[in-house]
Amino acid sequence: MSGSTLTDVAVAVAVVALVLVRQFRPQRVDHDRRWWLLPVVLVFVALRQHGLLDTHHPALSVLVIGAELLAGLAMGAGWAWTTKVWNEPDGSVWTRGTKATAAVWTVGLIVRFGVAGAGALAGVSLGTGAMLLALAASLLVRSGVLAWRAGRIRPSYGVSAAGSPGWARKDRV
Repeated sequence: MSGSTLTDVAVAVAVVALVLVRQFRPQRVDHDRRWWLLPVVLVFVALRQHGLLDTHHPALSVLVIGAELLAGLAMGAGWAWTTKVWNEPDGSVWTRGTKATAAVWTVGLIVRFGVAGAGALAGVSLGTGAMLLALAASLLVRSGVLAWRAGRIRPSYGVSAAGSPGWARKDRV
């Protein structure tokens, strides 16, 4: 394993650990936060690698990366829709992962490992770039959907936490 691969794996593990720890604690939604920044950084790290595609199996490696990305997108969407989103009387919006969120993570990781394993059995040799791209896709979809959901919630006193009209209810899973 090269130093670059070890660095990429360390980055992925650190991001997943940070996200998982934060996911299951209540977190205030910051509407000015750049929710897209971490996924963009992960995409940059993934694309800076040489050999993102297997040169001996280019079509099959594109198929495996596409399947990884689809699994990552589905995982991010499931993650976002199973996250509890609510507002407090002061107008702040909060989120927290649920048991269903943990199930989405588990199933999503199993599917992604299955896709990577099937690719490896077919002889496709992908670097860590595919893993980082799928993680970026998951984070991007999750953060985007949560930002959208948070913007639709209006506190009970009638002023939206996001500054625009929304629904006066709690999202529950």
